[in-house]
Amino acid sequence: MLNILPEETAQELKLNGKVLAKKFESVSVLFTDFEKFTQYAEKLPPEKLVESVDYYFSKFDLIMEKYDLEKIKTVGDCYMCAGGLPFPTNDHAFKMVLAAFEIASFVSDSKNNNPLNHTRFDIRIGINSGPVVAGVVGTKKFAYDIWGDTVNIASRMESNSEPGKINISENTYELIKDIYDCDYRGEIEVKNRGIMKMYFVNNLKT
Repeated sequence: MLNILPEETAQELKLNGKVLAKKFESVSVLFTDFEKFTQYAEKLPPEKLVESVDYYFSKFDLIMEKYDLEKIKTVGDCYMCAGGLPFPTNDHAFKMVLAAFEIASFVSDSKNNNPLNHTRFDIRIGINSGPVVAGVVGTKKFAYDIWGDTVNIASRMESNSEPGKINISENTYELIKDIYDCDYRGEIEVKNRGIMKMYFVNNLKT
């Protein structure tokens, strides 16, 4: 269970047979997605496709561990994680952007370092910060998941990003603007959300 649930959540499930949903007032949620993945998927043998995705996601898992962030799930070529839960922290946005830079750097380096000749991708990254509800669903194959508008907007940040870029919402920008140098992209039309302000993160301020 510790491989699929946060330790605190696994202990609660073990003791009580269920886990109460919890609201977290401030977390940062990150989504990644591989550029043109569907086109590659149609042409690659299934085992090669899985090997390529596993190559990336295994490294992303290590990056999550490094920054004490929580992997939530993968869906196809989408990787989703969160910071600031199951234990609230004040630096979740800062850590999430650090992790995002490492993910982007790893993906970029992998295009030049490909000893197994697996398919290499470009990646889009999006981050949003705000409140979420977290809990466990299922009775056999348990899944720790998060819900709320914050999650939906984080997904929109990813889909409106560009290859190799870290696209953040105004909420995340307000949390990191004193630490990171960012480029304001303007107000962008977002599917089912209307107009939203977005920023590309460049680097740490000196």
